Amino acid sequence: QVQLVESGGGLVQAGGSLRLSCAASGRTFSNYHMGWFRQAPGKEREFVAAVTWSGGRTYYADSVKGRFTISRDNAKNTVYLQMNSLRPEDTAVYYCSAALRFTWDLTEPNKYDSWGQGTQVTVSS
Repeated sequence: QVQLVESGGGLVQAGGSLRLSCAASGRTFSNYHMGWFRQAPGKEREFVAAVTWSGGRTYYADSVKGRFTISRDNAKNTVYLQMNSLRPEDTAVYYCSAALRFTWDLTEPNKYDSWGQGTQVTVSS
């Protein structure tokens, strides 16, 4: 499997922006679809965004569509989540995840093979 380390979280005011990064190591990064999930206190982990192994297709939760952008740079073994127009309800621990290329449904957390440790994003009103 691939090892993942997230960074870039922090405290930001509503309307602000953050860019999360996820550095991968251990196996060939381009062999994996990549996803971002988040988990708020008292809530189950929910899908945020995903990108296929080649970067050719992206998927977004309705709650973040138009505000967040997922991208990947396979040469740098890194996936990004650009978060704009942040809202207090975006506050959560954000997790980077990797799924093997034969995975079909990238919105389901149990379809992913590897997870990072998470990075906290807090949006103040």
